[in-house]
Amino acid sequence: MKMLLQYLGTVGAILVTVFIVPGITDTGWEATLLAALVWSVITLVIKPVLKILTLPITIITFGLFSFVLNALLFWLMASIVPGFAVAGFWAALLGAFVLSILTWLIHLAL
Repeated sequence: MKMLLQYLGTVGAILVTVFIVPGITDTGWEATLLAALVWSVITLVIKPVLKILTLPITIITFGLFSFVLNALLFWLMASIVPGFAVAGFWAALLGAFVLSILTWLIHLAL
């Protein structure tokens, strides 16, 4: 039950991110549901491995590279999900930042 609520929270966070950030578009609720599923898998499986691999550059940049890593993963999600598009790197960076904050707030409330 908790996983379903967290998934629905991620769906809501993606919807808000699409409305807030210019340059991020989706074609409908199917794309949003699939984007939430792909983002959940990316943050659970791929992101921890990449965080460990990029730890030296993250330390050198005082943690700022983690924003770049999140943006690249957000861009990867957009390239995987049909109907979900990100206009460029800056839109991906802002979208990943907004999505991370919204997801954190929603999961904190749950």
